[in-house]
Amino acid sequence: MSSTATATATAAPTASAIQRSQVDLVDFIDWSGVECLNQNSAHSIANALKQGYREDDGLNVESDADEQLLVYIPFLQVVKLHSLAVKGPEEEGPKTVKLYSNREHMGFSNVNDFPPSDTVEFSAENIQAGKPVVLKYVKFQNVRSVTIFIEDNQSGGDVTKVQKIAFFGTTVETTDMKGLKKIEDH
Repeated sequence: MSSTATATATAAPTASAIQRSQVDLVDFIDWSGVECLNQNSAHSIANALKQGYREDDGLNVESDADEQLLVYIPFLQVVKLHSLAVKGPEEEGPKTVKLYSNREHMGFSNVNDFPPSDTVEFSAENIQAGKPVVLKYVKFQNVRSVTIFIEDNQSGGDVTKVQKIAFFGTTVETTDMKGLKKIEDH
């Protein structure tokens, strides 16, 4: 079995499969560290990620020199990713999306040097609906950051547009070592 198995968005469970414990992780994004390579400066990544902006179909992040986008999203605390929702227009919406867990400082020159944690092939119908697609949960258990490589779009054109990117999952409870009391032997 190959390490780069492909999930088909149309066959994967969608919104109904999201358990009640899964939340939109937008409040846990470390905005100061978010980066997007090859974005058109007039159509930045905030349009697709930030609450309010991403619900406005008139706003999107748009690729600049070619169809590819590379987005780095750090989190304020460790999270478990369950699913990903991506929405875009029928023609220019993303098609092949590769996700890398805890992989920092990636660029277009080295993105293919690492196996993705998961790959999602979006159909035109799924990308327009923007319904969540369940990820390989075991690959996203202790996530400090995620890098999204949008490899191509639905039509094969030069411009990719993404109206919404949302992650669903849970935060990981970490032990507060200072809060623990020392147990003394009597």
